[in-house]
This record gives sequence, C-alpha cells and structure tokens, in this order.
Amino acid sequence: MFSVPHIVVLFIVVLVVFGPHKLPELARGLGKLMAEFRKASTDFKLAFEEEMRNMERQAREAERKKQMDAAAASAVAAEASAATATTEEPAKLPETTEPIVAPVSEAVARGSEDNGSTENLDARKVESTSGEELQQKALEEPLREPVHDQGRPA
Repeated sequence: MFSVPHIVVLFIVVLVVFGPHKLPELARGLGKLMAEFRKASTDFKLAFEEEMRNMERQAREAERKKQMDAAAASAVAAEASAATATTEEPAKLPETTEPIVAPVSEAVARGSEDNGSTENLDARKVESTSGEELQQKALEEPLREPVHDQGRPA
C-alpha cells in the first residue's frame, strides 16, 4: 500500500485539482465506495463459504447414501444366499445313536415288599447279555406298575 509520504502527496494533488469546496464531497463518496466494497466482499465471502458447506453436505449425504446402499445390497445378498442355502440342501442333523442302558453288576433289583420276595440279578447273566438283547427284552416285557408301601414315600 501507500506509505504516509505518498498519502500526503496524493492528498495535496487532489486538493489542488478539485479545490477545498469539493474535497469533503469526494471524501464522503470515497467512504461510501469503500463501505460498499467491504459489504460486497463480505457478501461474496459468505456466499462462497455457504456454497462450500453445501458441497460438503452433499458429499457427506452421497457417501452416507452409498454406504446405506452397500449395506442394503449386502443384506439382500445375505438373505439370498441364506434362501438358496435352505432351498438347495436342508441342514443335516448329526446322526444320533440310542444309548445302551445296561445294569451295573452290583445292582440289586427290588421286588414286591408285600409278598416278601426280592429278586437278585445274576451278574454273569447281565454281563453276557448284549445291549441289543436288553433293548429287545425291554420292549417285550409288559410295563409293571411299581408297588409302594403306603406308609413310606416312594
């Protein structure tokens, strides 16, 4: 910009050219011109910043929409793959084997207490019987209701 001596020289030249009567009017006009210039530059700056914010907001919205579309697409793909997996081949359950229940050799079977009989299991007979034979015998024997002593809980 201008230094102080330059401004003084410029002021003297303007004073000589326009005269002392026109100088206040010129100063007023110059002040109005400067105020309008500042206002215009401020408006331009605000408009520029507003447009930049709008562009950034639109970019964020586009990115968010892109992410949502990608998430939706992956969800649809996951549903489609799950649907094809269930329609193509049903889920295989692990093969189950029925447990073999064999009495322990030390076990003693209870009989009816009313007639005083108790049946003892022969350990050799139980050990020689296979699991399949035990299951077959259990299916062939009719179910017996347990006999309870009325005085004691079962």
